[in-house]
Amino acid sequence: GVFMYSHLQQKVRNAEALAQKYKQQQEALSAQLQVVYEHRSRLERSLQKERGEHKKTKEDFLVYKLEAQEALNKEKQDSMNRYGALSSQHKILKNQHEDVKKQLLDLQLQHNSLKLEHRKTLETHSQKYAQLQQEKDSEVTNLQDTVFKLREESKLLRKAHQEVHSQLLNAQ
Repeated sequence: GVFMYSHLQQKVRNAEALAQKYKQQQEALSAQLQVVYEHRSRLERSLQKERGEHKKTKEDFLVYKLEAQEALNKEKQDSMNRYGALSSQHKILKNQHEDVKKQLLDLQLQHNSLKLEHRKTLETHSQKYAQLQQEKDSEVTNLQDTVFKLREESKLLRKAHQEVHSQLLNAQ
């Protein structure tokens, strides 16, 4: 009975030692599990924070993308408006250029016509001048001849007058 009692006590001690060992292992595992839970809890909080930041970043990006798209559309519209205005202005200036070019051609033709007319008028005037000069020279020559003849006639008339006067004096 004692042997049995002693053997059972030995078994109880072994069992208590084993229980103590398991209890320590359980406490160690509990501590490790607690660390793992805390670590998991921190990771979940960090993940939630990251998700929140990701969501905020995504929202900010969408807002930025929308604003950028609106700005791009506005810039595109402004560019199209400027292009339209410049295109219209280009057409107007092109038409004005064509009009000025046409006016220049008309003025050049008019200038050439006036130049030709001036040349003809100058030639006509030169011819008239030469003709008038010739007529003047001819008239001057005729007048000089007439003056010469009149002088000769005057001399003859003086002589005749002198003779008549002499004859009258002689008759008296």
